[in-house]
Amino acid sequence: MNAISRLATVISLASLLPVAAFPVTALAAESKGSVEVVHWWTSGGEKAAVDVLKAQVEKDGFTWKDGAVAGGGGSTAMTVLKSRAVAGNPPGVAQIKGPDIQEWASTGLLDTDILEDVAKAEKWDSLLDKKVSDTVKYEGDYVAVPVNIHRVNWLWINPEVFKKAGITKNPTTLEEFYAAGDKLKAAGFIALAHGGQPWQDSTVFEAVVLSVMGADGYKKALVDLDNKALTGPEMVKALTELKKVATYMDADGKGQDWNLEAAKVINGKAGMQIMGDWAKSEWTAAKKVAGKDYECVAFPGTDKAFTYNIDSLAVFKQKDAGTAAGQQDIAKVVLGENFQKVFSINKGSIPVRNDMLGDMAKYGFDSCAQTAAKDFLTDAKSGGLQPSMAHNMATTLAVQGAFFDVVTNYINDPKADPADAAKKLGAAVQSAK
Repeated sequence: MNAISRLATVISLASLLPVAAFPVTALAAESKGSVEVVHWWTSGGEKAAVDVLKAQVEKDGFTWKDGAVAGGGGSTAMTVLKSRAVAGNPPGVAQIKGPDIQEWASTGLLDTDILEDVAKAEKWDSLLDKKVSDTVKYEGDYVAVPVNIHRVNWLWINPEVFKKAGITKNPTTLEEFYAAGDKLKAAGFIALAHGGQPWQDSTVFEAVVLSVMGADGYKKALVDLDNKALTGPEMVKALTELKKVATYMDADGKGQDWNLEAAKVINGKAGMQIMGDWAKSEWTAAKKVAGKDYECVAFPGTDKAFTYNIDSLAVFKQKDAGTAAGQQDIAKVVLGENFQKVFSINKGSIPVRNDMLGDMAKYGFDSCAQTAAKDFLTDAKSGGLQPSMAHNMATTLAVQGAFFDVVTNYINDPKADPADAAKKLGAAVQSAK
C-alpha cells in the first residue's frame, strides 16, 4: 500500500468531515472570523517569525488561534493533525510540506478553490519559481501558500572558536572539515554540535550524500529512490564518510533539540553545526551579526548545490465563512513583500518571491541570505537545486521514516558496516514506497 493510500485509509477519504468549501466570491460580504493555525515554529527565533504573521492577521481584524506543536521536526505536529482529521475537526490552516501536501489534497480535505482568486490577483504563477509553485499545487490548483525557502546544506561556524583552536580558514572539503574537527577537539571544544534526533541525523546524512555523490547522485538516491544509487559504491562511500563525520558530534547531544545545540556554537562551546538556515534565527535572536560573529558556508563539497526546504501553509475545507475569509487574508499577507522580508529575516530563510530573490540587498538581508538567494537562482538553472529528504520535501513520510531508521541506527552502532547499511537502506526504502 503506498503512502497516499495509507493516509486516505486513516482519514477515511475525508468522509468523517462534514465540511464544504465556500465560493470565493461570497466571502467578501462575510464578517471577520477566526483561523486556527497548526505549526511547529516554536524555538525562540521561529516564534519571533510566526508572531509577525499573527500580528498582521490580527491587525486585519481576524482572530489567530495558535496551534503550535513543539518537537520532532514537525512529526509531532503531523500526528496531531492526523488525529484532528480523524476526529472531523481539522484546523483552518496547517503547516504541511512537500509531497505531503499532495497526499493530504488527494483525500479531499484541502480546499482547491479558496486560494484561486488570491493567486490570480497576486500573480503567483509568475512570482514563484516553478519548483516552488508545483510544491503547493494539487492537480493545477493552489491548496497551500509557500511561506519561505530554507537552504538545508549549511555549515555554521563560530569564528572566535576557530581562532582559539588555531583554524585559519573555513573548510571547503571533507578533509579540511576533519582537520578542523581534530583541532577543535584538541583545543577542548565540541567540534560538531549535534542533537541526535533522527531528523537531525538525516540532515547530516543528506549533506554528506550531496558532498560525495553530487547533485545528480543525490537526486537518483534520495529523490528518485533508485535502488542502484541507494545501494551502490557511491552510497557506501557516503556512509563511510558519515561514520567519520559522526566521530566529531557532540557526545552529550543525544536527543537534544537543534536550537539547544545551536546555542553551544553561539556561546562558544562548540565550533560548528550542520543545520538548515533556520539556525540563523537563533543567531539573530542572540543579536549576532553574520560575517562577524558567525560564518555560514555550504557544507564542504556542496557549494554548487542547494538542498531546499519550503515551509508552506495548507488550507483545509471549512464550514465557517469567516474562517475561509481568514484563510484568504493569511494567503495575501504571507506573499506580500513586507511579510516576506520581516518573516525571513527573523526565520533565517529567504523569500519565495523571485523579484525579491534577485535584489536581496535592497531589502536589507544579510550576507548569508544574499548568498542563499544567489545560489538558489543559479542552482535552479543548473540542476543543483534539490529537495531535502530529511525535511519532507523529497518523498513521503513513510519513505522518509525508512531513511531515518536506517541512518540513525547506523550512526549509533559503532560496529555498523557501510556496505551492509547501504543494503538495508535500499530494502527499507523499497518496502516503504
